[in-house]
Amino acid sequence: MAFKDVLLTLMSYPEPTPVSVADDAVSVAAALGAHLAAISCEVHLEAPGNFLAKAIIDVPGIVAHESAKSRENAQGLLAALEAAAARSGVSHEAILEKCAAHKTPAMLVEYARLRDLTIMPEPEAFDLWYAEEIIFESGRPTLILPTVPLSRPIQFGSIGVAWDFSRTATRAVSDALPLLEKAEKVCIFIVRNEKSFNSQRSPDELAENLARHGIDAVLDEVDADGRPIGEVFRAYVLSRGIDLLVMGAYGQSRWREFVLGGATRSLLSKPPVPVFFSR
Repeated sequence: MAFKDVLLTLMSYPEPTPVSVADDAVSVAAALGAHLAAISCEVHLEAPGNFLAKAIIDVPGIVAHESAKSRENAQGLLAALEAAAARSGVSHEAILEKCAAHKTPAMLVEYARLRDLTIMPEPEAFDLWYAEEIIFESGRPTLILPTVPLSRPIQFGSIGVAWDFSRTATRAVSDALPLLEKAEKVCIFIVRNEKSFNSQRSPDELAENLARHGIDAVLDEVDADGRPIGEVFRAYVLSRGIDLLVMGAYGQSRWREFVLGGATRSLLSKPPVPVFFSR
């Protein structure tokens, strides 16, 4: 299945998403030939209802001011997206929602479930929850874009696939097939001496499977050598000139608190290149 309907989430509060993310998302949509729907939310904070809060520090006034700031940020980001998409001739729409802060992740998940792919900016600590909810609850793949300026425009000519024989890695490969089929180079890489693999099959068999889709993949083995797994992934991606990293997202939800796997946590918070997560 091709990616023809893409969602972009733009955070408005407490800090707005960098405008560069809108430009990068338009580049992705243009490369995919997809319609791009951008959503941003006017976040409403809840004011304490007690007398002292109102009498001493005017909490309602502060809340109103913060909501107005969120609305202005959201409107500015959506306007920037529309301008960038119009310049590139990308089919697009802008969606401005109003939502209580604690309900925003669930609202974004509902939108994500109705799209082929969700694009999100690299999350800051305060909006990591949003990214976790979409990755683990939407049932759709998620593309995380770095917020730092990249050395070149986003492209998917060279794709790295993190492989460990797991269900989540398998799901990621399947979901990413439309991108893998367009890539000029696909590198499957396995990290040795980091964890045991629960399989007797050879990773060459994955390469054989991809070859039947017309994908000529090469196989690499990387020695963890005692390094944190996120550092191993990051070094491999940069050394091989990878444009996009495809990987399964690891984690579990405990009363809506996600316990993320090491590689997932590291690459979600500081992606060296765009990362395609699937669950």
